[in-house]
Amino acid sequence: MTESHVDAAVRARIARVRAEEERKRKQREELAATRTAGLAKRHAQKLRRLAEKGWELAPTFDNSSPAASGA
Repeated sequence: MTESHVDAAVRARIARVRAEEERKRKQREELAATRTAGLAKRHAQKLRRLAEKGWELAPTFDNSSPAASGA
């Protein structure tokens, strides 16, 4: 059985749509990776600036104080 021109046109359109979907998926992945890397870089810069200003980033705890229960 031979393929009609309509079948060939439909098959070609499906192939174009799938290729476009794949291109968009790859683009989203690349943008997400770039965004993640940029965010990590900005966070690192912020932490460096805070450290240069002498900010304590997290409180330091010691176990020298008794518990609230007195135990």
